[in-house]
Amino acid sequence: MNGKSLFALAVLAVGILVANSTLYVVKETERAVLLEFGKMSPDEITPGLHFKWPIKDEVRIFDGRVLTLDTHPQNFMTVEKKGMIVDYFAKWQIKDVHKFYTATGGDEATADRLLAQRINEGLRNQFAQRSLLEVVSGQRDELMIQLTDSLDEFSRTSLGIEVIDVRVKQIELPPEVSGSVYNRMTSEREREAREHRSKGKEQAEFIQADADRQVVVVESEAYRDAERIRGEGDAIAAATYAAAYNKDPEFYTFVRSLNAYKKAFKDKQDLMLVDPDSEFFRYLKDAQGKVK
Repeated sequence: MNGKSLFALAVLAVGILVANSTLYVVKETERAVLLEFGKMSPDEITPGLHFKWPIKDEVRIFDGRVLTLDTHPQNFMTVEKKGMIVDYFAKWQIKDVHKFYTATGGDEATADRLLAQRINEGLRNQFAQRSLLEVVSGQRDELMIQLTDSLDEFSRTSLGIEVIDVRVKQIELPPEVSGSVYNRMTSEREREAREHRSKGKEQAEFIQADADRQVVVVESEAYRDAERIRGEGDAIAAATYAAAYNKDPEFYTFVRSLNAYKKAFKDKQDLMLVDPDSEFFRYLKDAQGKVK
């Protein structure tokens, strides 16, 4: 290797050292502040390639993505002076990097500690205004929304971070109160069950009474229609018989006599005591039915 090659390598090495000490890159997912002899510059550093002076300038880069605060479960008291163990988490993100650096020194652990203190205080105040039942079931979502809004307002102005969400992962009751709470919840559910059964029985009786009434109405209307149709049929039959009788009274009398004979002599074991001169034997004595 000749002297020119060594000189080129030396120049390249010096160039790399100079570039490493004077150039820096801020990614889209990062936030950064520039310190000039330890004093923070008010200028905003945008993502991209930037220049800095060696020795004079120092760049501090922080994670600009959404971060998670996950703390240990804490003890809180309700308005009924009943304790509970609450496990929660929070989502936050740096919005004002200058305020963030001023308040925390750029330490995420410090930011988590300060934020956890405010969340604990907010949860303690919110739980102290509500009963155990409201905290466990009825108003948890409303509580979290109110806490997130108030906490975000403080953290933006004081810490330079945005609180995106605060959520309760789990609520556990201390052993000394869990039994009484579960008994109370069981009694409440049994009361609701009895109330629902009572309402159901009342509705069932109403439905049954209405069904019985409809059955009576339908049967009455059916009987009325049947009697009306039967009466109409009898009237038509009587009119038909009368018309037939008027056309040939003798034939009609003959047919009725034959039907009477048929019914009278249907059973051979029957005995009849009838006067031979009776009108009943009129057509048996004479085909024309003439009385002698």
